[in-house]
Amino acid sequence: MQTKTLANARAERGWTFRGRPRGRFHSYSDTRLLEYLAQVSLGHEIDLNEFFAKFVEAWENRKSTCKKLGIECRRKTGDSAIFLITTDNKVIAQFPIPEYLLKETTPLKEFGYVRPRVKKPLMNEKESSEPICLRIEDLKVGMKRVNLRARVSEISEPRWAFTRFHDYVMFANVILSDETSAIRLTLWNDRIKLVSVNDFIQIKNAEVIMFRGETQLKVGKKGEFEVLKNNLEMQGLEEGPRIIGNNTR
Repeated sequence: MQTKTLANARAERGWTFRGRPRGRFHSYSDTRLLEYLAQVSLGHEIDLNEFFAKFVEAWENRKSTCKKLGIECRRKTGDSAIFLITTDNKVIAQFPIPEYLLKETTPLKEFGYVRPRVKKPLMNEKESSEPICLRIEDLKVGMKRVNLRARVSEISEPRWAFTRFHDYVMFANVILSDETSAIRLTLWNDRIKLVSVNDFIQIKNAEVIMFRGETQLKVGKKGEFEVLKNNLEMQGLEEGPRIIGNNTR
């Protein structure tokens, strides 16, 4: 009786008595990925098969949309493709999907059992311990909550500006670059002294804006940036970053 009850409980969670997922026997990592996609699909009230078909469409045509979600295939790596998910110009998720899964016919249809777990739309970046860092070439005006790792390739001479609050502030323009492109970021007052040319920095919760006809990065009150001590940290290795704080005046 106890064994039967345990088996029924596991079945309700979508697993057989031996711990295998219902349906095809995908690997553990593939199962976790497909369960996650199913939760996202159901959380946004999107049909499972339709949702996965949009990834295949983006894989073939680079971009697709599914209700309020934008799906973009950022790049293909030979045996997989990396997808970027946005909503209302906010970056919410990025992850790879193996090519063999993209060639499967409706792989999510076996994962409807995750429905009881779905309480709200998922793919919240805050649930991840690692920030989703974009490349500069992927930045678009209007994007918010942008995370970026880049090198300081240029810093202008500091200048003074008169504000609408009738005071003066010092600012300097910093050019950030990675292997794909470059973008301008304005630093204010004491923040200027905290970075040097060739520093690697990590920026969190920034916005991409248009200022005087140029696409620029803005780190507001909720944003922050970190100076990484060396190139190893740029690769996420060894010593942790030194947190500087918000780039606000």
